[in-house]
Amino acid sequence: MDEIRPWLCIGNFSDTLNRSHLLNQSIHVMLQLAAKVEYPDIPSLYLPVEDFAPLHFDLLRQGVAFIREQKNQNRRILVACGAGINRSSAYCAAALKEEEGLSLFDAIKEVKRKHPESLPHESVWLSLCNYFNEPKPYVDVMRLGFTMG
Repeated sequence: MDEIRPWLCIGNFSDTLNRSHLLNQSIHVMLQLAAKVEYPDIPSLYLPVEDFAPLHFDLLRQGVAFIREQKNQNRRILVACGAGINRSSAYCAAALKEEEGLSLFDAIKEVKRKHPESLPHESVWLSLCNYFNEPKPYVDVMRLGFTMG
């Protein structure tokens, strides 16, 4: 699990299984994109986002709205998918774009800077580009791993 912002963390499915670690990291709520894990004291939203498939805009809109709502309530949120690479990085980038007004590419650069393993799959990246009407070649995203660090 890595902190993108004080209010936004990114992680993988195994992070959602360690309740004591979540509490130690002051995680108040989770957006789960791989499988649903429930705790009575850590609310969560599970969205059935398929790995490596294009994002459904309604699920993207719902997830980003959830992240922003939690931030506005001063809750620290963990966004987690299976490996913490593809889907979670896409949702974190989308949230940064909407919350901070960053370009989509600057948002994914920021996510990658804080969580180096971040790499949305090409179909996921193209979905984000279409959703935000910000075309950016996928090769530029792939190059981030070589230009950062």
